[in-house]
Order: sequence, then structure tokens, then C-alpha cells
Amino acid sequence: MEKKSGFSSRLGFVLAAAGSAVGLGNIWRFPYLAAKYGGGIFLLVYIILAVTFGFSLMITEIAMGRKTGKSCIVTYQKIDKRFSFLGYLASLVPIIIFPYYCVIGGWVVKFLQVYVSGQGHIATEEGYFGNFISSSGGPIICLAVFLIITSVVVMLGVEKGIENISKILMPVLILMSIGTAAYSLTIDGALEGLKYYLMPNFSEFSIKTIVAAMGQLFYSMSLAMGIMVTYGSYMKKDDDLEKSVRNIEVFDTLIAFLSGMMIVPAVFAFSGGDQAALQKGPTLMFVTLPHVFDTMKNGHIFGFVFFLLVLFAALTSAISLMETIVSIIMDKFGFKRLHICIGVMIFAFLIAIPSSLGFGVLSGVTIFGYSILDFFDFISNNILMPIVALVTAILIGFVVKPEYISEEVESSGSFKAKKMFGVMIKYVVPVCMIIILVSSIVGYV
Repeated sequence: MEKKSGFSSRLGFVLAAAGSAVGLGNIWRFPYLAAKYGGGIFLLVYIILAVTFGFSLMITEIAMGRKTGKSCIVTYQKIDKRFSFLGYLASLVPIIIFPYYCVIGGWVVKFLQVYVSGQGHIATEEGYFGNFISSSGGPIICLAVFLIITSVVVMLGVEKGIENISKILMPVLILMSIGTAAYSLTIDGALEGLKYYLMPNFSEFSIKTIVAAMGQLFYSMSLAMGIMVTYGSYMKKDDDLEKSVRNIEVFDTLIAFLSGMMIVPAVFAFSGGDQAALQKGPTLMFVTLPHVFDTMKNGHIFGFVFFLLVLFAALTSAISLMETIVSIIMDKFGFKRLHICIGVMIFAFLIAIPSSLGFGVLSGVTIFGYSILDFFDFISNNILMPIVALVTAILIGFVVKPEYISEEVESSGSFKAKKMFGVMIKYVVPVCMIIILVSSIVGYV
């Protein structure tokens, strides 16, 4: 069996885990949800939930991984054999997500290539995005490029691959986000958008604001998919766990906040204050923003930097998804990393092809009314992840008790939020997960 690797430092762990949390959801999903649910009030609710609800779930998963030193299947078996099924359920999430995430990563590769070649204006042509994703060859080639880059990093291992690339990409990602956000604010009319984004309007507050913020936070922080358990298993025993989780939260929230700063004021100015222009979901990034860039001075440079930033964010998350799958197989069967990586890469590519073609030649194929990619997204994000988080909270809160986590946290430092954690994991998290699960199923948000 190949020797278990790990992160060489707390900084390496924090940057890698933060890289996992920072993904496409931060870049496009957070801004449009903020715009849809009241701007500043959504931002306020999100930050409050991040330091309570998000913190409790993240520290639980990382502590579980570090305590057992294993990926999620073995971790749940070690904690309580009756909950072994939960390890398999959590493992299923990255297996489902990784292939279709590479499809979307491929779209980012395409748009970056367009801006690198100085042809950003063609992205504004009517139906450009739709025509691209409905074609067959182009999107598959782009997803292959994205998948190969991801696989090479994971093949290099935890320290040489994931940690080293995270130490480069995360600081660059933050610097690019700050620079892009600052430039966005120089656009005529952008300051009105900034005011909407930052100033809480309590008249906009509703239960939908809480549910939307809670759902975004849950997906954004890479929870309930085995990633944080896996990364926790690579963490050194003497690294301060509570401080590390707080650092990860800061990175994740900062990138989400800066993404809103980049996008909300710019689109607000472009649309003349029309909030509906911000509420277009995924098409905001691939359809609306190219139009915004096209109207800006030096917009082609802005577009290039933006899509490079998005690619970095997509890669850090894809790397964590693939690493989780690789770690699970290594722990379960003891195969060599290189062989597993090659196998996972081939598997992901084959499974990703139907998701890619689902917008073109397979567009007539739907599952319960969803396109192939949207179905995988719904099952993983809206059903499996809330169930995994709900049952994990029950396991820790009522079966092995919160002390199981507290002891691991306190083995390497203080646990200042210990009392809050106990209340959150026993009562608040289960209620929140039930709300997310129910609202997802009935389409409440």
C-alpha cells in the first residue's frame, strides 16, 4: 500500500482547503444570488451564517478526517459502524460532481482562449454561448484540456501537487480578484451598484434570503462531499484546527465578496441599474459579462483576467474533487496513486461526455425533465449533500456527542467556539439541512 501523504504546513493545508472551497460557485453563483435576494442584506446574512453554521460543519468534517487519518468511507466506519453507509453516500457526491464540473471547466477554458486570442468581441455575438455548448467536438476537447490539467496536479500528490499549486494559485487568485474588483468600480455608474451590494436594506429581508444564503454557503464551502474529511486526514496533528478553519472561511468569504464587487457594480452600470440583468444564473458569466467587457475601456484585458481568475478557481475545486475520489480508492484498495489517477481521469472523461452532449445531440434526452448535466447537479447538490450533512450532524450531535470533535480540536489548540459548536451541530445544523433539503425538492428558492 502506498504511504499516506500529507500537507507539509498549516499554510499549505489552509490554502489547499480554501482552494477547494473557492470555485465556480463563488464567482458566478454568489453575485447573482446577492443581487436576487437584496444585495447588502444577503451579504450580511451570509457572513453571519459563515461564522456559525458553516464553521460548525467544516470543523466537524476536518476534525473527523484528522482524527481517523482516513478518507470518508473508512472515517465513518471508524466513528460508528452503523453509519458506514454514510461514508459511501458522501463518496458518491464527488464521483457524480467531478465529471460534469469538468464540462463547465471546459467552457471556461474556451472563453479564456477567446480572450487570449484577442477575439473577446465574438463572445458577444447573438447565441455564441448556446451555439458553442450545443456543438459536439469543441466542448469535449475543452473539457479534456481542463481534466488533463487537473489530473496532472493530483498525480503529483498532496505536497508536490496540490499544496504547491495551491500556494501559487490562491494568492494570485486573491490579488487578481482585488485588482479586477477595483477596476470594476471605475466604470461610470458602478458606484450605485456598489451601494446596492454593500448597504443592507432590511425591507428586502425574508426567509428566502436566509435559505438562499444558507444554501450558497453550504455548496460553496465544499461540505458533505468527503473533501474536507479527506483534506483533514492530510493535516498535521499539531496544527491549530480552529484557527485553520477560521482562515479557510476568511479566504472563501473574501473571494465570494470580491466576486460580487467585480460583477454586481459592473453589470449594474452596464444595465443602467436593472437588477434583472444580474439574476441570470450561469448565463451571467458566459453571456452577460462578455457584453459588459465589450463596453469597457480595455475590456478585452478585463475579460482575459476575469476568465483566467475563473479558471484558477475552477481548477482548485476540481483538484479537490479528484483528490477525494483518489484518496477513497487508495484507502479502500491500496492501489498506487498514478494508476488510480489515470483510471479516474478516463472514467471522468467518459461520464462527462453525455453531460456535454446533453446541450447538443443529446438535448432530447432528459431525466425527470432535467438535462443530463442539470440532473447530476440536482441529485448531488440538492439531495445527496443535504442528506449527508443532516445524518453527519445527527451522528456527531447525538450518537458520539460533540465531545468527539471537541477533543480532536483541543488536542492541537484552544476551542473558543466550543459551546456554540455544540448547539449548532446538535440543533441548528439539522434544522438548516432539513430546510435546504425541503426547499430544494419543492423548488422554494
